[in-house]
Amino acid sequence: MAETAAQKKLGKREIGLIAGIIVFLLLYFIPIPGLEVVGKAVHIGDVSGLDSSLTKGVDYTVVDVFGTSTAKACLALSLMTVVFWATGVAQNGYTAGLYLGLLAVMGIETPSTIFYSWSGGTMWLVIGAYLIANAVKTSGLGERIAYNYMLRFVTDFRSIIIGSFVLTVILSLLIPHPWPRAFLIMAVMSIIIESSHIEHEDAVKIGFSVFAASVPASLIFITGDAVINPLAASYFGGASFVEWFIYMGPPSIIMTFITMLLFLALFKPSKQYSINKEEIKAKLEQMGSMSKNEKKAVVWLVIAIVLWMTDSIHHVDIAWITFIIGMLISFPVIGNIIGPKDWSAVPVHVLIFLTAAMAIGKVGGTTGMNAWIAKTIFPATVPDNIFVLAIMVVAISIIIHMLLGSVIAVMGVAVPAILTFTVGGDISQSAAIAWTLICYMAVASHYMFPFQHLNTLVGASPDTGMYTQKETLKLGAPLIIAVFVVCVCVMVPWFMLLGLL
Repeated sequence: MAETAAQKKLGKREIGLIAGIIVFLLLYFIPIPGLEVVGKAVHIGDVSGLDSSLTKGVDYTVVDVFGTSTAKACLALSLMTVVFWATGVAQNGYTAGLYLGLLAVMGIETPSTIFYSWSGGTMWLVIGAYLIANAVKTSGLGERIAYNYMLRFVTDFRSIIIGSFVLTVILSLLIPHPWPRAFLIMAVMSIIIESSHIEHEDAVKIGFSVFAASVPASLIFITGDAVINPLAASYFGGASFVEWFIYMGPPSIIMTFITMLLFLALFKPSKQYSINKEEIKAKLEQMGSMSKNEKKAVVWLVIAIVLWMTDSIHHVDIAWITFIIGMLISFPVIGNIIGPKDWSAVPVHVLIFLTAAMAIGKVGGTTGMNAWIAKTIFPATVPDNIFVLAIMVVAISIIIHMLLGSVIAVMGVAVPAILTFTVGGDISQSAAIAWTLICYMAVASHYMFPFQHLNTLVGASPDTGMYTQKETLKLGAPLIIAVFVVCVCVMVPWFMLLGLL
């Protein structure tokens, strides 16, 4: 009995806690070349009014409250947090909150930089997307869509999974952000799960399929993710809708198909399910004609989709469109679809987690941690063979992604370094397009843990996709092979055919 108690005390969470602390102490106190304090040590508050070029060179080293380089302190804290996330020491929101608090207390960066994500549109987009998805569900519209969808396309568990991927591809043309798109599809799937009496373990697989599909399918069209896709294109001067589809369409479609096949092979149902079409028809008849709230939800969805699709005309960030519509659907006369209780549909822990995931990239950039990682990982010479070079670019991109755990953070670190390494930083070269997009595919189509991709992160909750890192690891491991196959064996020949390489 004593041994059993000891084993319980040293479970995965406890081991992860100890491992994370050890990682932090080692990185924080052991000298690391390139991260030492040189010249004059200056606290972050002392240099806030100075030009950054004066504080990041040999004359100045910005330090935290304990006199350690902020780049080194950020590296230690970030990797400790990644260990905590990977081993599930606590709910991701708690470990993320600890990370954010320590960044501030240790003086690694100013609060305005640490919590910068709240000054932009990302966090408000998430809040609006949750509220809109909840309105679709509570109004009954989601149930009506689900029943009609099941009558036409769903026959068994396999067809539900395929539907997740097909719907995601189709809607990526209409809804230019993966989160509200996934939430809308998940609202439909939740009705399918409930009405078909699908067991929880299989419901988790369906939930995961929705958010797993949003990862590669969001790369097909530049509107598939109207935030990160244009950001990737900006590294080589930008791309139009047609140009992006020519470059990324075929490889992304192949990546989406491979991901779907992997998912179907790895996540089989615990038992056979069949859809009772007569029962579905009966339920539709019981619902009667569309209610007033359903009609209002349809109107607001149409307004949202039109505004999302025309953002290049009106130039209003889709984040503010989503957030404002999320607010308006609670107003009398024009809304009344959601009320005070529906604020509970917005999970606080997801917002804190997103704040931390984005802070890693931001703080890593301002402290110099990102630049140090890129300089340390990349070799000194460029391979002559283009396929060997592609393998190297993909491998390095994945490694940096595993270290930083954020697509946005990795893009800021890896792409500039890769362009310097491959084309000498000259973005006017056509090869700059190819190497940027190969790096982007490697990072944006892969993950091992939920926190490594915002698309999978927002679904890793009992309130949304229901899955955990157990499911993402199961798919993410073999997905590494798929990433190499697509990036090296598909994208390189495709870009050679287009004359980019």
